[in-house]
Amino acid sequence: MFLRNCWYVIAWDYEIPAGKLVPRRVMDDPIVLYRRQDGSLVALEDRCVHRLAPLSLGRLEGDDVRCMYHGMRFAPDGHCNDVPGLTQAIPDRACVRTYPVQERNSWVWVWLGDAAKADPALIPESVGLEHPEFVVKSGQLDYQADYMLINDNLTDLSHLSFVHANSFGADLQWSTTRPEVEALPRGIRVSRWVEGSPPIPPLGDAASHSSVDIWSSYEFMVPGLFLMYTALFPTGTAKRLNSGPPPDDLVSLHSNFTSQAVTPTSPGTARYFFAWGPRRSQGDAAMAQLMLDIAQGAFLEDKVMIEAQQTVKSLDTGRGVMPLPADRGPLLYHRILQKLIDAETPSASKSATTHKAL
Repeated sequence: MFLRNCWYVIAWDYEIPAGKLVPRRVMDDPIVLYRRQDGSLVALEDRCVHRLAPLSLGRLEGDDVRCMYHGMRFAPDGHCNDVPGLTQAIPDRACVRTYPVQERNSWVWVWLGDAAKADPALIPESVGLEHPEFVVKSGQLDYQADYMLINDNLTDLSHLSFVHANSFGADLQWSTTRPEVEALPRGIRVSRWVEGSPPIPPLGDAASHSSVDIWSSYEFMVPGLFLMYTALFPTGTAKRLNSGPPPDDLVSLHSNFTSQAVTPTSPGTARYFFAWGPRRSQGDAAMAQLMLDIAQGAFLEDKVMIEAQQTVKSLDTGRGVMPLPADRGPLLYHRILQKLIDAETPSASKSATTHKAL
């Protein structure tokens, strides 16, 4: 289930320093990233048209990339502007594909589909490393698993009670309470109260409470963006609010935000980007690092389970699953994603190139 007409997170912005060619892969598309001399980003197909050598093994010459196999040089628009030894004009077909690329909220985003439809307004608003309201730390993991298994894991947090009982200290209520799930044009929104639960994480003013009411609300947007706000309040707050969302002016014991992105690198592998941290008025960089350390332990627990799930699933690819009531989020997200995939036009698919000698 690959959607091409959308923005995929391909890297953290700090992973693309000046003067370096950085190879990445999204849905088996090889892509090389680099910065022009003015700092702006370029995303090219990481595959020279001559012998298909990776351009990421080449060198930067100003804003251009020189393939270091036979020396063809490509401009940021993908067109070849130099072929050593060629005496005739360089044909127009001597070019590599370019990808629309955006840099926003500490992430680098690429558009895999029809470039004419690459609307930056479709990039969901996340919390990056320089956000004025939250201080967050970042990390990433590589999975040997289908990215949709990770998406399913994030659209149903009932697994916290079992997979993360130790790392997050989640109690059974994360499994027994049902969130509100609503459809969005390009994703879902999931909100819930977990009442009288151990604080997750036990930080700030929440650390002195043995139990709290936890409000969590997140949007899960295509192709795999998890954007969650969490706030901890004294026990009894949810009942006082009749289980409605907390007003903006209600002071919490602790609040935080996590931005996470799941990007398929191939049909059976994925890269998982994540950042987490407290509101600046309730924590600092040291607290954010502590939270990230907790999260990395929890995400490794997810990784063990999901990769094992992938191994078992691969034994019988035709075997279906048995949905439970907690699967409303995953099932609704699957339907929305499939609807967007079905709506894609043939122009969104990769075009074939006929190769002839120059």
